[in-house]
Parts: sequence; structure tokens; C-alpha cells
Amino acid sequence: MKTSKLFFFISFSFCLNIIAQESQKLDSLLSVYSQLPNDTLKVSILGELFDETITKEVDKAKAYAHERLSLSQQLDFKIGVAEAHYDLGDYYKYRGHVDSARTNYIAALDIFKTEGNIQDEIKLNYALSILEFEEARYDYALEISLDNIEKRKVLGDSAGLAMEYNFVGGLYEYKGEKEKAYEYIFKALSIYEKIDKPLRKADALNGLASLEGTFGKYKKSNEYTLQALEIYREQNDKLYQAVTCNAVGQNYVALKDYEKAKKYLKESIALSKEVKNSMLEGGASRNMGRAFAAEENYSEAISWLEQAVKIHRETTRPVALVRSLYYLGSAYNSNGQYREGLETFNECMELAREAANSPGFIFSIHKEKAKSLEGLKNYENALAEFKEFKRLSDTVFEQKKIKQVEELRTKYDTEKKEQQIALQDKEITVLEQKAEISTLQKILLGGLLVLSLIGFYGIRQKLKRNKLEKEKVDVELAFKKKELTTHALHLAKKNEVLESLKQKAQELKENEESKKGYQQLIRTINFDLQDDNNWQNFSRYFEEVHKDFNSNIKSKYPQVTSNELRLLALLKMNLSSKEIANILNISPEGIKKARYRLRKKLDITTEDSLQDLVLSL
Repeated sequence: MKTSKLFFFISFSFCLNIIAQESQKLDSLLSVYSQLPNDTLKVSILGELFDETITKEVDKAKAYAHERLSLSQQLDFKIGVAEAHYDLGDYYKYRGHVDSARTNYIAALDIFKTEGNIQDEIKLNYALSILEFEEARYDYALEISLDNIEKRKVLGDSAGLAMEYNFVGGLYEYKGEKEKAYEYIFKALSIYEKIDKPLRKADALNGLASLEGTFGKYKKSNEYTLQALEIYREQNDKLYQAVTCNAVGQNYVALKDYEKAKKYLKESIALSKEVKNSMLEGGASRNMGRAFAAEENYSEAISWLEQAVKIHRETTRPVALVRSLYYLGSAYNSNGQYREGLETFNECMELAREAANSPGFIFSIHKEKAKSLEGLKNYENALAEFKEFKRLSDTVFEQKKIKQVEELRTKYDTEKKEQQIALQDKEITVLEQKAEISTLQKILLGGLLVLSLIGFYGIRQKLKRNKLEKEKVDVELAFKKKELTTHALHLAKKNEVLESLKQKAQELKENEESKKGYQQLIRTINFDLQDDNNWQNFSRYFEEVHKDFNSNIKSKYPQVTSNELRLLALLKMNLSSKEIANILNISPEGIKKARYRLRKKLDITTEDSLQDLVLSL
């Protein structure tokens, strides 16, 4: 869910999530939207409607984004204008129109920077880095993402940090740096194991699946993709169901299980059409063509691949078009249609040099062009193409070999330096011993020294393990404290905003003839204000950080009520009276009275501090 400066918008969305399932939520949003005047709240609801429809009914999502932009411009609501441009950027990205997506993202980013909204600036940078990745500009995408990681660390944004880690892992995979790819994706998964973000966890599983696929471990890859697919189905995310079905189908093509491949690819194509994502439809159609080509059913393969090429021409995605053209040309060659194959590879080469700019891909096109020319009995040009293929393939091989040698040399140099340091330390020790002790003493002390070193090494390793365990516990405790504080402040802000929203709805109700929709809204807010689920979650976090606090209070002061226990917990966190009032949903005056009653029960004199007593417990 996208962030916003409008806290009442977030709170309203939170209410709807509690009382409704997905389809009911959309109906509730439409009901409220139809009764609202043209104000900033309506702008926010349009954003919610966009989020609910972008992966299901993409044309409706586009209409909501345009209406949001128009209304925000009328109201001179700058943040609303920026959010609308962001929505339109997402729409065009899903449709494969990269230039339009980038234009809207940059328009949104400029406004967020002007307004000093760092969180929304981060999310726009993330969206732009994805576009750079899809254009095969991996280094630039990595530069943006690594900068975003540092910003998210400062903000303490765990979920966003995990999302960024997962994306960076994918970038390193495409750059061929597999170890770094694994490192970042496992960082993402370790965070998702601690927070309730099933969709993001599924994204990370897909990242691991992709890595296993690059190593040729297609069975292992499918273990991860099928786990991810199950999560997407549970969450009814049709867009990523389509993405993952395509990945599963691609793995089955590699495993030569073509019937299963076609089953999942058909599902991917159907889902892609349903959410009107032509990019995914084109990718799945290309893989379907590959499956038929592997079965040597070239006429069916060519039909699917021509469809993929047609789709990718319309989406203005050069990299995707290059891949589809390549497989189509290969199918033409295999079917004996060398003239069509040559024409296809000529176009493919031209686009590859502009878009992909990768010798590792271009040398494969030279090889296929040589086959086309050979089939046309143009042996001289066929030989020239094959020589170019051989030269480029040797270049790519040499580059890989040089990279491997450099990695080995770095590892060797590091180990050599460590050995030299160890040797120097040993020599210094021996020289010191020669200056101080006799030959006999050296023999005796040498034996003792060895035993001491063994003992010292064991102690040092134990201390090191203890230190690491302590650091791990400290990190976990710090993380839990941050979660607790965040949850408490969220409760405070949510109740404050809901109360404000309730008052506004009451005013609208009194001024409008139709009161039914507003009365429903007020009941919803009242339900959320009285809901104990949020407090139960808070209590769970609190107990993890301040173990035995509640039991100690009940033991020392059995007369304390459950409401007073809540107040004591919030005082333990050193929150302000205003924040406590918002969380407990009572007035500041009510907090004063509650503190007074609590002092009497705890038998605290006027000279003693209630806060100091609570902090000492």
C-alpha cells in the first residue's frame, strides 16, 4: 500500500480492511466515494480505488488515476497531484509503456522533493530503479537502490528495506554476481520471517527461484516458485500469479516436461489478459512458443512467437522484443524458413545493439544468422557471421575467465597477507624469548606456551561466540523496541485521526439529506475505536520487550485494574500524556484523573514521581 501524508486516509483504509473482505472493501470504497464532495478525502479514496483495481481491472484503475489528477489540480492539492502521477506511472509500467511511466514518475518525484517528503521520494526512486532494470541499465538501477537502502535504514523502514534488499539481489543476479545476489535476497527473507508481509515474502521466494534457475537447478527453482504462487493465490494477487505461472512454465520447459509447462503458461496468459498486462502476456506467449519448438512442433511455435513479437512491438519494450525476435528467428530456421529467419535476425541484431548492448547475447544472434545464411546457400557471409560469433564468444569466455582469475587472485592475496602477519607475529615472539630465556627454559616454556595458546584460543573463541550471541540478542531487542514504539505511536495517531474523521462525518451527516452512507461510516469508525485487536498486538510486543512487567505489577499491586495496567504499560514506555490519551481514546483531562487514582492505589506521596516508580519496575 502506498504511503501518504494524509494520515486520515491510512486510518480509513485500515478500518475497511478490518470489516470487509476484498470485494466488500471495493464496494465500501465505491459507496463512500459516491457520497463525498470534491475534497482531499475524495482524492485519497480515488487512490485506494486505484490500488484495488490495478491488478484486476486495469482500465478502471487508469480512469481513477486520471480523475484523481484532475481533482487534485482543481483543489491545488500538490501531494494529490504527485500521488496521481505515481498511479499513472504504475499503470503505464504494467502496460509496458516505459517512457510514459518514467515521465509520470519523474513528475511525482519532483513534487515530493519540493515538499520535502522523504518517504514518497524513496518510493519513487524504487519505481524508477525498476524501470532502469527493465531497460537493462543494471548499474544505474543498482546505484539508485543502494542509496535507497541507506535512506530506509535511517527511517527504520524494515518492510521497505527488505523489499529493497530483494530487488538488489535481483540486480546482482543479472550482473552475474551470484554470491551477492544470494546475500541480499536472504537478508530480505530474514526480515519477512519477522514481519507479516506474505506478498513480499513471495517476492523474495521468486528471487531465490530465479537464482536457482541461473545455476540450472530448475527443480529447486520450482520449489520456491510454487511456494510463492500459493501465497499469491491466497492473497488473490492475479498480476503476480501471472508472473509466477510464467516462471513455473519456463522451468518446466527447461526440465523438458512440456505438458506441465504449457498448463502453467496457459494460466499465465489467461491471467495476463484478465489484468490486461500485455507485457506478461507477451512473455508467456514467447515461452509457450519455446515449449512447442522444443517438441519440434514448429508451425505452432511460430504462431505463438509471432504473437509474442506483435505484443512486444506494441509495448515499446526493446529488450523483451529482442528476446521474442530471437526465438522466432530460431523457429523459422528450424522449420526451414531461412529467408524469414534472416530478416528476423537482422532486426533482432539492430535492436540488440541499441537496447541490450550485451556481447553475451549478440554473439548468439551471429550464430543463428550464420544458420540462416547457410540455409540460403550464402556460404561466404555465413562463414563471416560464424567467425564473428566465434570471436565474440571467445571474448565473453575470456572476460569470464579474467573475472574468475581476479577473484582467485584477490582471495589468494588476502590469505597470503594473513599468513605473513601470522609468521611475523611468531618471529617476534621467538626473538623476545631468545633475549630473555635459556635454551632449556625455551624448551619448557615453549611447551607451556603451546598449551597456553591452545587454552587461550579456546577461551577467545568462546568469548567471541558469547559476544556474537549477545550482539544478536541486543539487535533483536532493539528491533522489538522499535516495533513496540512504532505500534504505540500508530495506535495514538490512528485514534486521533479516526476521532477527527468521525466528527467530520457527523457534520456532513447533519448537513446532507442522505444520511445512510455517513451513518455507516460512523459505525465503522466506532467499531475500530473500540476494537481490542490492536491493543492485543501491542501487549504482545510489550511483553517481548518488558518481560514479567505485568506479572510483577499484579503481584505487588493486586488491586490494579486492567485499564490501569494499560496506563502503567504506556507510562513505562515514557510516552507523553497526549500520546497516551490518543491510544486509550480518552481526553487529556481523563488521563490526569486516571494518574491521580493510580497514585492513590500505589500509595505514592505528592513528593514522589509516578513516572520514576513505573520506570524502576
